[in-house]
Amino acid sequence: MVVEFLFRYFHVLAGLVWIGMLYYFNFVQTEYFKEAEAAAKADAMKKLAPRALKWFRYGALVTFITGLGLLHFVAPFKVPTASALILVGALCGTFMFLNVWLIIWPKQKIVLGMKEGDGPAAAAKAGLASRTNTLFSGPMLLGMVGSKNLHIADVSTTGLGVACALIVLLELNALFGRVGPMASVVGVVHLSLVLAGVVWAILALF
Repeated sequence: MVVEFLFRYFHVLAGLVWIGMLYYFNFVQTEYFKEAEAAAKADAMKKLAPRALKWFRYGALVTFITGLGLLHFVAPFKVPTASALILVGALCGTFMFLNVWLIIWPKQKIVLGMKEGDGPAAAAKAGLASRTNTLFSGPMLLGMVGSKNLHIADVSTTGLGVACALIVLLELNALFGRVGPMASVVGVVHLSLVLAGVVWAILALF
């Protein structure tokens, strides 16, 4: 179906932009800013970061909108394997989208001097939300790819509920908790892979 193909095409294309920028911020820019000289960092914050954040947040917006459209075609509100994985992936993607627009972007405007506020506190809040989005990228990808390629027999509503509850608890940490072991690049990458494995295990075993 042509309409479904277009939604899927632009969902993947925008997702590449969004997650690519997410990884750039977490794996490259943040680490560079820790070592950059003051003048270089100031120039990057003035000229580079705002451009990157624009691609980041609108990539998230298009990914989210096209993802909602795809849910109409895949009818995920049943509980077989594909639907359960799609729902978990969609939940992660929804929280990630909300983190971008309601936490990361507003706080980054303070960090970049685009509006008044407590810069260090804003940077910490944006950093925690960004690390959480990186954490969620593993199970989100599991949902996207696994729905077509990973078979789990007899997924139960209990398993789906436990997996979704785990994601919700981690999002609550993004709102009210601490960065913890996600502070390092290695830490957040490992935790993202572990979280994807745990989600798979919950769906497979419950």
